[in-house]
Amino acid sequence: MDWQRWHQRYDDPESELSRRLEAVKQQVRAALDRAPAGPVPVVSLCAGQGRDLLEVLADHPRRRDVQAKLVELDPELAASARERARGFDHVEVVTGDASLIDQYVGLVPAELVLLCGIFGNISDGDIQRTVDASPQLCRTGATLIWTRHREEPDLVPSICDRFEARDFERVWLSGKDAGFGVGVHRFTGVPEPLITGQSLFSFV
Repeated sequence: MDWQRWHQRYDDPESELSRRLEAVKQQVRAALDRAPAGPVPVVSLCAGQGRDLLEVLADHPRRRDVQAKLVELDPELAASARERARGFDHVEVVTGDASLIDQYVGLVPAELVLLCGIFGNISDGDIQRTVDASPQLCRTGATLIWTRHREEPDLVPSICDRFEARDFERVWLSGKDAGFGVGVHRFTGVPEPLITGQSLFSFV
């Protein structure tokens, strides 16, 4: 996969990816709006160019409270995210394997967890593994935002069910007619201890 070319579709305002990005950004903004007072830890797995978070932070009143870590394996995409993050003192962009849970030591449990661009590129077993590990990443009340295409097999309903079985409460789900799936869940459970050494998924 040429991930740089794939990300270029975000620049086309009519593309499905561009419309999905706008939906994610709206939900990121809403999550920051309702975050409690104090530091707002954020982790983004497979962050790409970091547009979903960084474009919201540019003018959000809570931007100085956000302490974020964006992890992206592709060095060119990570470099782009790092450039976009200039001026944000508490945003770290790491070029590395986002599937390794050790990447998030020190910043989880977080208030906002972004799992965007992942579930459409991994196996069903890895989706389940990532959902099962999510209580290690989230503090009570945290918002988790995820994406998945609506092509057959449409796994969006079952992904919702899987999160909801792990103490995540559905906040918002894009309509099927949107052509893409964006899900927002709030963690109502108790954070689980981080089990280091885990690899949550691999792209197929």
